[in-house]
Amino acid sequence: MSAVTIIQMADRVASLLEDRLGARGKTLRDKLRRAGRRLPRRVRMAGLALAEAAEMAQNPKLLVRVDEAQVAADYDIVLRHLGGVNPAARRRGALLDFAASVAFGLLMLGVALVFLLVWRGLV
Repeated sequence: MSAVTIIQMADRVASLLEDRLGARGKTLRDKLRRAGRRLPRRVRMAGLALAEAAEMAQNPKLLVRVDEAQVAADYDIVLRHLGGVNPAARRRGALLDFAASVAFGLLMLGVALVFLLVWRGLV
């Protein structure tokens, strides 16, 4: 596996992180850091290993130390996870969570108001 291939893998993962999770940053490592807890630990660790391999691939002496099988496995782990992420479903879920939170707050406000009225003897 050549240095160009490893760098292309890292660039592909970086673009998927930006498209699917909205993680911004200049490098793959920055995007993984911004994605944070939205990625499972195993996927995040595989992404960090891929970012490190991409950095090592830029130096010809360090390229020899890169484990190509591990890089391919890490790439597959990250791609398999990001392939299943649907940005529209994530937005819809976040919107529903927000709406449920607001509805619960209004319900609790109504219960507190009724309790206050009963306590004061107005109802």
